[in-house]
Amino acid sequence: MRYLPLTNEDRSAMLDRIGAGSIDDLFVDVPELARLSGPIEGLPHHASEMAVERHMRGLAGRNLVAGEVPFFLGAGAYRHHVPASVDHLIQRGEFLTAYTPYQPEIAQGTLQMLFEFQTQVARLLGCDIANASMYDGSTACWEAIGMAGRVTKRSKAVLAGGLHPHYVGVARTMAKFTGDTLVELPVAVDADTATAASAAIDGETSCVVVQYPDIFGNVFDLRPIADAAHAAGALLIAVVTEPVALGLIESPGAMGADIVVGEGQSLGVGLQFGGPYVGLFACKEKYVRQMPGRLCGETVDANGKRGFVLTLSTREQHIRREKATSNICTNSGLCALAFSIHMTLLGEAGLRQLAAINHAKAQATASALTAIPGVTLRTPAFFNEFTVDLPDEARPIVRALADKGVLGGVSLGRLYPEQPGLANGLVVAVTETVTDADITAFATSLKELLA
Repeated sequence: MRYLPLTNEDRSAMLDRIGAGSIDDLFVDVPELARLSGPIEGLPHHASEMAVERHMRGLAGRNLVAGEVPFFLGAGAYRHHVPASVDHLIQRGEFLTAYTPYQPEIAQGTLQMLFEFQTQVARLLGCDIANASMYDGSTACWEAIGMAGRVTKRSKAVLAGGLHPHYVGVARTMAKFTGDTLVELPVAVDADTATAASAAIDGETSCVVVQYPDIFGNVFDLRPIADAAHAAGALLIAVVTEPVALGLIESPGAMGADIVVGEGQSLGVGLQFGGPYVGLFACKEKYVRQMPGRLCGETVDANGKRGFVLTLSTREQHIRREKATSNICTNSGLCALAFSIHMTLLGEAGLRQLAAINHAKAQATASALTAIPGVTLRTPAFFNEFTVDLPDEARPIVRALADKGVLGGVSLGRLYPEQPGLANGLVVAVTETVTDADITAFATSLKELLA
């Protein structure tokens, strides 16, 4: 807890300077339901530092900690094991203090790291080229939509029904200010994504945005959508929220995606419930000058020594302020480093092995859950995440599972509260951190609740 020695006069002076009447005026944009209207329960206005710390530790102790119970939550953020060596290496002073290579000639270490990150991301996503990280997956998705608009000179984007609803929300917010038109396809667990997306493309479409695997865990062939988009002069944007999947399934780039974006949190960054995360962004080489962010390249100096340079940053604010679209991309530099170190430690064979372990455990979990009367699998082809239908509404069951010490998935009722037809759906994610005992505990607890 920080100690801020401010007097009432200090606060008044600051409020007067910014034109606010009170401290509460600073939080008017936060919904009232999310604001605490009175003091923290059980905490007096005046207490000793030790008493406050003791009380706050007690409140924190009421949380169900992710790493201490069977954990099956996913839906865009995944709990994977991060080797201790990753954290050790990123905390070296030269990495912690290097914010961004505005003076690249003296930031060779940072530039080399970004170059290697780009190389890994491009290979992983199956694209020609990748940039040096974005803020997170959802904003990378919007940047891709904007980039497709610049490439095609069109402003209508088709969003597939399996795109993460939070990513859709970010796109809606940004489209308010750009005037882009978003065509949101109906949400359904077992929808024929290829047919629906292809049918929605017309001569005004700039891009089709498809998540792979989708929010429900479905793995499907992107080629038909890519062909339909290209035939209409549009681009295919693929969104990957679980990059570990690409150790086992074909990459979007290899299936014809023009731009592939994603969330890199699964590798090296860890589950932090809101960030900081790291956005991935890659595309075909012919679109590189419309790519947001910056690219680092490898070169040699006048003496023939290997070095690294900032090669391209055509959308950065210090190059083209009026056309900048990516002022936030450098915030995730340390997360990009963590991603790159974890990828390096795994290597290609290690990533494939990790992916295989994830898939095998997910299959075991799906088998255990669908053996329970009334539980049915809705996603026949999946990687490490799948959707099951429960005989009753999933939200209260998830709550009851938590009371039994099992974090048993994300209910579709939470993701899509406006669609009662999905209320019984439960998205279950399984990673290498799940043990056989965890799977048994989940299945046993769910069976008891449904009996």
